[in-house]
Amino acid sequence: MDWFTILLILISISLSVAADAVTSPAPEKSSLNPFTEKAALLRYWNRKVPNSSPYPAFFVSKLTPLSISNAAKFSTLAASDPFKLSSTLPAFCSAAALICTAELTPSLASHPGDSAFSSYDNSNFTNYGTDAGGRVSSFKNYFGNETPLSTFRRYGHSSGGHNDTFATYGPRGNIVGANFTSYGTSSAGGFDKFNSYSNSSNIPVLGFNNYATEGTGRQTEFKHYSDDSNVGQQLFSGYGKRGSGATSDFASYAHKYSNIIESGFANYGENGGGVTDNFKSYSVNANIPDNHFQSYGSGALAGIERFNTYREQSNIGDDSFASYHKGGNYGSVEFTNYGNESSGSDAFKGYGENSTNGQITFKSYFEDNTTFKSYAKTGIDFKSYHNSSSAQIHTALRHPGLKQWVVEPGKFFRESSLKKGTVMPMPDIQDRTPPRSFLPRSIAGNIPLSASAVAEIFKFPPGTTMEKAVASTVADCERSPSRGETKRCATSAEDMIDFAVSVLGSDVEVRSTANTDGSQENILIGDVKGLNGGNVTQSVSCHQSLFPYLVYYCHSVPRVRLYEAEILAVDSGEKINHGIAICHIDTSDWSPTHGAFVALGPGPGKIEVCHWIFEGDMTWTVRDRA
Repeated sequence: MDWFTILLILISISLSVAADAVTSPAPEKSSLNPFTEKAALLRYWNRKVPNSSPYPAFFVSKLTPLSISNAAKFSTLAASDPFKLSSTLPAFCSAAALICTAELTPSLASHPGDSAFSSYDNSNFTNYGTDAGGRVSSFKNYFGNETPLSTFRRYGHSSGGHNDTFATYGPRGNIVGANFTSYGTSSAGGFDKFNSYSNSSNIPVLGFNNYATEGTGRQTEFKHYSDDSNVGQQLFSGYGKRGSGATSDFASYAHKYSNIIESGFANYGENGGGVTDNFKSYSVNANIPDNHFQSYGSGALAGIERFNTYREQSNIGDDSFASYHKGGNYGSVEFTNYGNESSGSDAFKGYGENSTNGQITFKSYFEDNTTFKSYAKTGIDFKSYHNSSSAQIHTALRHPGLKQWVVEPGKFFRESSLKKGTVMPMPDIQDRTPPRSFLPRSIAGNIPLSASAVAEIFKFPPGTTMEKAVASTVADCERSPSRGETKRCATSAEDMIDFAVSVLGSDVEVRSTANTDGSQENILIGDVKGLNGGNVTQSVSCHQSLFPYLVYYCHSVPRVRLYEAEILAVDSGEKINHGIAICHIDTSDWSPTHGAFVALGPGPGKIEVCHWIFEGDMTWTVRDRA
C-alpha cells in the first residue's frame, strides 16, 4: 500500500470522526478533528486556556457549522473581497447559520377584486391596488415569528373608496420590518385599520413615510398598535401631507408595557386641510417612550389634534414638539390628561408660532420637566396645568402613592435572596433574537465592522430593522468606554477568548444559566455556591448584539461576586435549572433612574444589585478552585 492510499484512508477516518464531532454539544479534547473550523477553534482554546476545565456546551453550540469545503470557499472569498460574499448570500447564510433578510416575493400588484391575505410573510405589495375602487383588502395573522419583511410601497395609489384592514398583523414577531412608503398617495375615501398590529413583537421597525400624501377623506385607525412590544421604532414622515378631510385615530398605541418604543412624526399633516388626529391612550404604561413631533401640522388649515390620556403612568418618557402647528390657521390642539403619573421630559419649541385664529389648550397636563421655547403668544390656554416648581421626579420613593412603571419581577434582586429555601420570581431570561452562529475569524476578521459595509454585504435595505440594528451595534462598538470600563466587540469566538484572557489571565472559565426553565414563574432556590470562595472578584461579561452573525459586546466588570444556584420547581422541589447570578457590589456610577433602583431602591452606591445571566449571554471568571 503506497503512502498516498494510506493518506486517503486517514482522511476518510478523520472526516467520519468530524461528522460526529459537529453534532456533539461539547466534544472531549481527545475527539478533536483537525479539518473542521470547530476543531480549529477548540485547538485555539487549548492554547489560550490551558487548563483541565471541560469545553462549555453552550459556547461550543455557537461555533460555526461550516463544512470544510464551505469554510475554505467563503474564507477565500472574504480574504479577496468581503463584498463578494453578497453574490452568494443565500448559500453563505444557510451554510453558516446567519440572519439574512428573506428575499421578497415578486410584486402582487395585479391581484384583482377583494383579497384576503392570511398567514403571509416576506411579501411584496408594491403598487398593489393602484387606481382601485371600492375594494377590500384584509391582512389577518400576517407574518410568522422569525425575521419577516414586507413592503407596501406605493400601495393604493390614486384609489377611491379602497378599504384595508390589518388585523393581528405581526403578532409575536421577531425583528418585524414593514415599509408603507407612499401608501395611499392621492387616494380618496376608504379607510385603513391597523388592529392589534405588531403586538408582543421584538424590535418592530415600521415605516409610514409619505403615507396618504395628498389624500382626501381617508380614515386611518391604529388600535392596540405595538402593545407589549420591545425596542421598536415607527416613523410617520410626511404622513398625510397636503391631505384634505382625513381622520387618523391612534388608540392604545404603544400601550400596555411596551418597552423603549420610538415614534417619529416628521412633517405629519403638513399643509393639510380639515385633518383630524386623535391620540388616545398613547404610550400609556410604557417604559422609556420616545416620541418626536417635528413640523407636525405646520401650515395646516382648520386642523384638529387631540392628545387624550397621552403617556399616562409611563416611565422616563421623552417627547419633543418642534415647530408643531407652526403657521397654522383656524387650528385646534388639545392636551387632556397628558403625562399623568409619569416621569420624563417634554420640549415645545416653536409651538403654534405664527399661527392665526387657532386655539391650543393644555387641560389637566401633568409634567414636571417641560420647556416652552418660541411658542405662540396668543391662543394658548393652560387649564389645570400641573408643573411643580421644584421639578420633582415622580418615583415610587418620593411619591409612594403614585403608580410607577413596574420593572419585571425578579429582573434585579438583592444578594440576600441567594439563599437555599428562598422563593422568588424569575424574569423572562429567554434569548429572543433569532439563532445564529459565530463566523470563523478568517471570515469575520475580513468583514469591515462598518454599518454601511455590513448592510451592503448582507443586502439589508435602508430603514429596515436589521439595517438599523447593525448601525446600533456598530455605534455601541465605537462608543468610548465608560470610566473604569474595558470593552471590546467580539466578532468571532477567537476574539472573545482573547479579550477574556487579556483581562483575567489564561486560567479562566465561562458560564451561563443552563436553560430558560423557570422563566416568568416563581422559583425555589436550592443549593448555592459562591465562586472563588464567594469573594469579591472581577469578571468579563459578554452580551449578544443584533447582527447577522454572532457579535458580542464584552466588557470587564470589577468588584462583583458570582454564584451558582440550583433552581427548583416551587411545587415539587425538582431541579429545573442551574442558574448563574452576578452581584454588582459597587453601583455608585449607575444612573439613579436605572431599573434596579426603581425595583429595589434606594439608589446608586447604596446597595448591591444582582441579576441572572440570561440565555445567550455569558460571564468569564478566573477558574474556581474551590
